[in-house]
Amino acid sequence: MERTLSGLRSPLEGYRRTRAPITSPAEPEDARLVLINRPQQGRFCNNLICTAKYNALTFMPRFLFAQFRRAANSFFLVIAMLQQIPDVSPTGRWTTLVPLVAILLVAAVKEIIEDTVTVGDIIRAADGDPLPADLVLLSSSEPHAMCYIETSNLDGETNLKIRQARQRSVPLWLSGQLECEGPNRHLYDFVGRIQLEGRCQVPVGSDQLVLRGATLRNTQWVHGLVIYTGHDTKLMQNSTRPPLKLSSVERLTNRLILFLVGCLLLISLGCAAGQSLWKRLHGDHAWYMDLNCDAANFGLNFLTFIILFNNLIPISLLVTLEVIKFTQAYFINWDMDMHHEATDTWAVARTSNLNEELGQVKYIFSDKTGTLTCNVMQFKKCTIAGVPYGHNMAAREQEEEEGFDDPTLISNLQSGHASAPVIQEFLTMMAVCHTAVPEKVDGVIVYQASSPDESALVEAARDLGFVLAGRTPDSVIIQAATRDALTQHCGSGAGLRGGRALVIDGRTLDHALSAASRRAFLDLALTCYVVICCRVSPLQKSQVVELVKTEVKAITLAVGDGANDVGMIQTAHVGVGISGHEGLQAANSSDYSIAQFKFLRNLLLVHGAWSYNRVAKCILYCFYKNIVLYIIEIWFALVNGFSGQILFERWCIGLYNVIFTAMPPLAMGIFERCCQKETMLKYPELYRTSQEAQGFNAKVFWFHCLNGLLHSAVLFWLPLLAFRHDTVSWNGRTTDYLLLGNMVYTCVVVTVCLKAGLETASWTVFSHVALWGSIALWLLFFWLYSNLWPSIPLAQDMPGEAEMMYTSGVFWMALLLVPVTALLLDVEDPGSKESFCCLVSTESVLTGYGQISLSIAFPNLFKASTYPSFYGEGNILLTPIVLFCVADGYAFSQDENGALSQSDLVRSYDTTTNDAVRRSAE
Repeated sequence: MERTLSGLRSPLEGYRRTRAPITSPAEPEDARLVLINRPQQGRFCNNLICTAKYNALTFMPRFLFAQFRRAANSFFLVIAMLQQIPDVSPTGRWTTLVPLVAILLVAAVKEIIEDTVTVGDIIRAADGDPLPADLVLLSSSEPHAMCYIETSNLDGETNLKIRQARQRSVPLWLSGQLECEGPNRHLYDFVGRIQLEGRCQVPVGSDQLVLRGATLRNTQWVHGLVIYTGHDTKLMQNSTRPPLKLSSVERLTNRLILFLVGCLLLISLGCAAGQSLWKRLHGDHAWYMDLNCDAANFGLNFLTFIILFNNLIPISLLVTLEVIKFTQAYFINWDMDMHHEATDTWAVARTSNLNEELGQVKYIFSDKTGTLTCNVMQFKKCTIAGVPYGHNMAAREQEEEEGFDDPTLISNLQSGHASAPVIQEFLTMMAVCHTAVPEKVDGVIVYQASSPDESALVEAARDLGFVLAGRTPDSVIIQAATRDALTQHCGSGAGLRGGRALVIDGRTLDHALSAASRRAFLDLALTCYVVICCRVSPLQKSQVVELVKTEVKAITLAVGDGANDVGMIQTAHVGVGISGHEGLQAANSSDYSIAQFKFLRNLLLVHGAWSYNRVAKCILYCFYKNIVLYIIEIWFALVNGFSGQILFERWCIGLYNVIFTAMPPLAMGIFERCCQKETMLKYPELYRTSQEAQGFNAKVFWFHCLNGLLHSAVLFWLPLLAFRHDTVSWNGRTTDYLLLGNMVYTCVVVTVCLKAGLETASWTVFSHVALWGSIALWLLFFWLYSNLWPSIPLAQDMPGEAEMMYTSGVFWMALLLVPVTALLLDVEDPGSKESFCCLVSTESVLTGYGQISLSIAFPNLFKASTYPSFYGEGNILLTPIVLFCVADGYAFSQDENGALSQSDLVRSYDTTTNDAVRRSAE
């Protein structure tokens, strides 16, 4: 892009550019006055647009806000503050704060890993340049001061638009002013008037407006006056602010954590009341405990129990999930099945926070041009005089082949077939009925067409021997040629078929999305098999997505490949960008980017379902193992007079989540597979298990909590009964509470690790290392930890504990029987052994409608299985509705009602003159 500051602008002494981050509030919004080649009277925003999530100043506040939106982090921050109160915490002052800081540091590391144009300037753009701001066209290299622009980044349409400058505004050495409407989001509307010095006013409209995001095509150069910059441009006015997205699993987890915090407060309140009652009943007999001191009052006891039971909420859950999701993102990036060899493009997970959301998508919003289709127009088939050509099915199977593939057409034409005259006329019409302009580049004829349809037809005619060689205002020149070979075939494109469809254009959509009609429009859309929105603005795309997202309460996914798709990509729960012909704006703004639409099948059915299953199992297991250990403190409170005494050594409590039981959920969350990849793709019905949240919901969560509660009762009361008669050890010493605690702790570690084994459906080497390694790690740590003091001033209560426990016959008997007893019900429960893959063993399932096959998750997007489908009026709302938001629904695209009529356009060029292509319009 070339800035013209000296040649096109008259020198002004003291010229300065006025810059501001936003348009001045004093500037009227209904009108804008732009001084040409002079300093502006008002303050307009600069042309800088930043789409980054963080910068050096905003990283810390935005990061902390995102982290403490999570209920668990906020809860542990409160606990860490309570632990700083003297004589309140039974677990020390730093056992919560240190792990919390470590969690935040890990999350921060993951987050870090995961121009000068101003209003009034005149700029020059060359062919192929993206336009940097909204411009009023002043002059052009083309006849009649017109130019061609491609607006696929704005409205998704690939046909070229024609813009034409006002003749009276062409002289550029004059200064003047332009008055126009204020910044707005209407892509197709513009009203203003321009007045140059010594000239009368000239109206300007949408035919003179060239928008930021458009690309100059088939035009050597243009000069334009900058009227809107930065966030005032129509492209940015149609953009939406990128939100901080949370997955539905994480949102549900936050709600369940808050509910669990409520339960914790009730338990603490009950224990504090129990302590008061015990003090009233036994306080006179236990005078040595000084139960009437200030530290024994109800309020402090209540805080003590809150700190004691706070670990019911797993502090390691968030950092475990961060590591798991980060690793899952690399699995997506490394998937060879989503690698596009032609462009050497890999799938990219730009965020790891939404991996499990990919497994719950119910509504897909897709751009068409460049997304569902290849954005490449090619001549494939035709029927002439009843004879079909180009229907070579053998060649169609070869996806790499391109173009027309049937030599029979040339053979019939040259051999004098009965249809030869009709073929001659057909190919002649293909070569002449268009507005394409031939140009010679390095001796080769290149066609400049205003639409890809015209280009495909005229190029097909050329390949078949009817070459458009030149054009004059009154004639078209065709050269006869022969073809010995035809271009290769590339395969048929995608299509929509079957069911009811709703097709609506952008202007009608404005009314449909109004407050009075949006509910009716949504109800109508939900009764249709597919919804197609054509000629819509970026804002309308995001509004449609927002409507379904908020009203239907279902997980939405938006996929597109252009800048006009960024809004809906950011609005949807999950945004997928395709790095296609329309640039990388969508891919850079998306949560996940892929090279081809077909890779979406693998992203959802495989990685989405796997990630959901892994994250669900990890969350449920983390809550389970914490409940198993820390509910034991409640059982212990029943026998110690609610004194707030802990059963386990304090650092053993802190290291339970961080070290001794950290590996099983990691292995489960990274390597677990409910089914093999081939099975997931062969039976898309399996996607429903994650789509309908069968693996993680409130019912499943509370079932696991109840399971942990029962296990904790078995793991505490059975060892306590074993020591109830004050069993004497081999050296004559009696047991103490810490020996009981260490014995129970060991049984807990063994039980929760074996529970992880029961929950694992796909065993790997890492699964075995995580399970058996965790048990061995605790037994080794316990031995070393019991022998630190006095060499190292740590664990003053632990000397000799390992020797006493490892030499106790009661311990080894309990280690064998207690975990087996606790897990016996889990082994007998068929629900604990159920695998998603069992759904594949039968071809049909019994439902409320009788014996029918499972409908595939996305019948309109992905290849169906061999099972019959059932879609009736009674259950149409129960099936996922696939909404396609496409930008162009025309079979042959032309710039309707453009600046020049088609007849004027084709007469504007004479390729036989010495000027090559363009004639002066003066």
